[in-house]
Amino acid sequence: MIESDCNILTLKQGLQQPRKYRDLDLALQPMDNHSKTPGGPNQTPLAFWAAWDLQDRPRRIALLLDDCQEEYRPYAGDILPNMSKIVRTFRQARAESDGVCVAWSSWTRRYDDGISNAMDRWYGPKGLRPEDPENAVYVFNGAPGVKPLAEIAPTEEEISAGWFYHGKHLDMFWTFDEQGKSYLDEKLKALDIDTIVIVGLWTDECVLSTAYAGNSRGYDVVVVGDAVATATANQQRALTIANSTCAKVISTDDIIHYMENDFTTGKPGAVKGTRHPDGRKDG
Repeated sequence: MIESDCNILTLKQGLQQPRKYRDLDLALQPMDNHSKTPGGPNQTPLAFWAAWDLQDRPRRIALLLDDCQEEYRPYAGDILPNMSKIVRTFRQARAESDGVCVAWSSWTRRYDDGISNAMDRWYGPKGLRPEDPENAVYVFNGAPGVKPLAEIAPTEEEISAGWFYHGKHLDMFWTFDEQGKSYLDEKLKALDIDTIVIVGLWTDECVLSTAYAGNSRGYDVVVVGDAVATATANQQRALTIANSTCAKVISTDDIIHYMENDFTTGKPGAVKGTRHPDGRKDG
């Protein structure tokens, strides 16, 4: 695991600290929010879908548990049973194959961390008001809020092996080591993973962002539609977009059936290289 959670403050505590990166007066200004683009080019609907199926070839596959943390428990209740079944299935497959792994992230964007003022501008200032917190960007409950959900938490062995880490952005790949390389990407490349399966929270933010990032890095991407959830009204929209742009959206039963019956471990480097950021084949 990279970065300790021992200094994660609640939002109220964070407001009492010096604000090196934040202009509080600017942050508290109201923002416009547009829900549509008038006159947009909406007369020609297009549909796309993945040209591949999981069964098409041997694979080296990772399960990514995206921000499955205690602070999001109110939104995770309906999908926890499915995520639990998927984790058990992948752990069993991992015990039998060197081409399977499981990774967990927790959202740890912190007050005034200076990481992404573009995100601050997008979400607006309401997360800065501890008496009426509305901004999803910030961890309101401090360190306890970013602990993995107990039912699907990594073991001590998994944590010590570095498979649980803290992220600061929507995209699970957007956490970097001391050399500036994506922490998750490097972990996956070390095992020659070529396919990622995403479950967790939130569908229209972190899950979708991670799906696009994984696709850009050369991974085949699967989103488990009934093992992701969100706090907004965008669940089905996000799944429709993912399924028609960068991922295959399948069910919990489908991914479990595949892992138990059809999964075959692929040869390292057969379809995805490790030398280039976009995952093109080496050589």
